[in-house]
Amino acid sequence: MAGLYTATLTFFSLYKITPEITVGNFSIGDKILHTSAYFVLFLVWKLSFYLKSEHNDAYKATILKISVSCIAFGMLIEVLQGTLTSYRQPDWFDVIANSTGVLIASILFLTLERPLKKVKN
Repeated sequence: MAGLYTATLTFFSLYKITPEITVGNFSIGDKILHTSAYFVLFLVWKLSFYLKSEHNDAYKATILKISVSCIAFGMLIEVLQGTLTSYRQPDWFDVIANSTGVLIASILFLTLERPLKKVKN
């Protein structure tokens, strides 16, 4: 499921989507979408690893690895938007929005570590 979500996110990140909600040069709807999409990206990958593991010794290390991977993926997508498409441009504010979604999801999972371990055991 995590791979399918990642592929879908990649497709829609490189596909032309209209219309956009903008305030000046800043697209609020786009930033909310980026934050939400990368929150869910982290969520599906963390749940994928969590459900497959038999023990939770590497819980925090997995959060760090997934966070770094999701943020790097977001940066790569921005580069690809600038190089593979004529209708999209890389936007560092998108990278910030993506990273914000990952950070929120990471904090959520860090605060839920003990309750999740109880449920799994």
